[in-house]
Amino acid sequence: MKNFTAIFDMDGTLIDNTPYHFKSWQALFKKHDLGTLTLETYRTEISGVPIIETLRRLFGDKYDEAGLHQLLEEKESYYREIYAPFLAPINGLENFLTALKDAGIKMAIASSATVEDIDFILNKIPIRDDFEAIIDGSRVSKGKPNPQIFLKAAEELKARPEDCVVFEDSLAGIKAANAAGMKVVGITTGHTADQLQPSGLVINDYTELTVQKLAALFI
Repeated sequence: MKNFTAIFDMDGTLIDNTPYHFKSWQALFKKHDLGTLTLETYRTEISGVPIIETLRRLFGDKYDEAGLHQLLEEKESYYREIYAPFLAPINGLENFLTALKDAGIKMAIASSATVEDIDFILNKIPIRDDFEAIIDGSRVSKGKPNPQIFLKAAEELKARPEDCVVFEDSLAGIKAANAAGMKVVGITTGHTADQLQPSGLVINDYTELTVQKLAALFI
């Protein structure tokens, strides 16, 4: 079996929190008179993109950086409040991570989320020690769909991009992984299989995957 490296996005990929991020964005739009945010607009223009970049696009003419970060915390505080009672890993995740670890596969998280949001998840789900590197949105200068975050994760794990597979749920993330020259596994928490292309595999959850099936992407 070829030695490869696995890089995981977090939101919508390790946990199915997409509906709760959507609700928190809807609340922010309503409070600040931006009109109605549709699910389609959220999926195509907001999901997967660093929050601060979206806030700059929406509010950059009204707020300075300090004000934008206050909006970010407002949005994220509401998200954490409504998601906390439902926080759980995607079906099969923990067993799959254990299988990868037992096979000697190095793993990283590469998420546009803030450190606080990553900690919010990893403090509740005991998977932090499965990952040798965690790259958050503040550690890169260009967000998805730019490939920088995935290339940085590969660099930290001393892996070549062509030897990496990325797990993603967002269109921006799929574009970034392909731009990085990495294999891609799409997960259908926010989009259909047809939309998550080009991908080597598309899954509904991790019960559909084995280490061997993943390794076959590199043959």
